[in-house]
Amino acid sequence: MNSGRTQPVLLGGLFIGVLSALPVINAGNCCCCLWVVAGGVLAVYLRQQNYQGQLNAAEGALVGLLAGLVGGIIGSALSIPIQMMLGPLQQEWMSRILANNQDFPPEARDMMERMMAGGALRVVSMLINIVFSVAFGVIGGLLGVAIFKKNAPPQPPAIIPYDPGVAM
Repeated sequence: MNSGRTQPVLLGGLFIGVLSALPVINAGNCCCCLWVVAGGVLAVYLRQQNYQGQLNAAEGALVGLLAGLVGGIIGSALSIPIQMMLGPLQQEWMSRILANNQDFPPEARDMMERMMAGGALRVVSMLINIVFSVAFGVIGGLLGVAIFKKNAPPQPPAIIPYDPGVAM
């Protein structure tokens, strides 16, 4: 990886991973993967600060993709201990909800009970999280390029040589 990309990618990925793994704050991802897109934008902003010229769309997409990948991996890794702490509490809540709603369809009840007990669902969820983080990280990277575009300095006026034979 280019040394100029390393720090922006890691910081953008850390932003994505931590905010996506925290229990209440991760609800922001329900709004068009807010934290993932914002992490891609952050990575492009940091990359643009260390880059001499204007970042092109390909560089922004690559930085966003890498930040999304790092963020998805960090978020998945952080979600394991969080789920271990909050899992029993969530299972208790779901058990109470199912016990208090006797008119709940039996098929849905069985599905909910299997989901509460299944560890394979968590692994699949983590893989899906990484894929979505990569995809929305690219979108964030492209948005970052558009938002933080450096304007080119104004061109000096053209100097027209004086020709005494030409009437003005």
